[in-house]
Amino acid sequence: MRVVFMGYQTWGHRVLQALLNSRHEVVQVITHPESDHAYETIWSDSVADLATERQLPLLVRRYANDDEVVERMDELAADIIVSSDWRTWLSSRVYGLARHGAINIHDALLPRYGGFAPLNWAVLNGEREVGVTVHFMNDEFDLGDIVLQQRVPVREKDTVTDLFARTIEIFPEITLAALDLIEGGTTTWIRQDPSEATFFHKRSVEDSRINWYWPADRLANLVRAQSDPYPNAFAYHGDTRLRVTSASVSRKRYGGTPGRIFCPEGEGVVVVCGPEAHSGRDHGLVIERVRTEDGTEVPARAYFRTMGGYLTSHP
Repeated sequence: MRVVFMGYQTWGHRVLQALLNSRHEVVQVITHPESDHAYETIWSDSVADLATERQLPLLVRRYANDDEVVERMDELAADIIVSSDWRTWLSSRVYGLARHGAINIHDALLPRYGGFAPLNWAVLNGEREVGVTVHFMNDEFDLGDIVLQQRVPVREKDTVTDLFARTIEIFPEITLAALDLIEGGTTTWIRQDPSEATFFHKRSVEDSRINWYWPADRLANLVRAQSDPYPNAFAYHGDTRLRVTSASVSRKRYGGTPGRIFCPEGEGVVVVCGPEAHSGRDHGLVIERVRTEDGTEVPARAYFRTMGGYLTSHP
């Protein structure tokens, strides 16, 4: 099929590479301009560089709904648009010009976790499985009919980085399998239920800030959801910002004021936390490893040499 590809970062790069290695013909590439957003400089293999290397026609757009794109789509007579990590809404005046419309490859089990950073949000929320979905694009973001979906179990200690590594490997194969179904004339797809949909915003610095009134299991999830190379979960020890790179839920329950540096437990140091911390009903967060602002990472018991004092959300 004649394919117009729209994509960005490593997700887009992997799918474009798969298309170029397949029997399909990529007739146009559209990508976003480079960004300095923290989450867009991590998995940042360049779609633009790959397209240039392979001498493919390239357009760079933040949005791709302008007249030039429409005119180009009309000229190309494409069979389908394939999107991977295209980060802005696409108008039907564009995808309607492709014979089969447009499909998008998204790293979540839609209809849940539409939008941005789905793996980070899923780990934060303690989901037991994540996955990859190929769906048609329509006028509602991430809500078109599902072509294919593949599930990935989340193991107890998996970080978001582990899940990125496992889900990104699915992108090429599931894309080509979806194209086979569409080209073969399959027309029965899974309709998404909008009432089951959840849609998440981009993550930013504020989303990594530790709130000691959260329960310990959710804070441990936050640490796993912000594993390297993502911006780590952080709190303040006095005026010093301290990144937490490894943490778990305490064996015992600890009472007191959320944020209190209480005592050693196992290989780490317990910090009181939770909405019921004052009653002693909540477990604490065992901080196991921390990183200082100069990049030095040490075991928590080496950093907190005496107990007492507080970790806070703000200096």
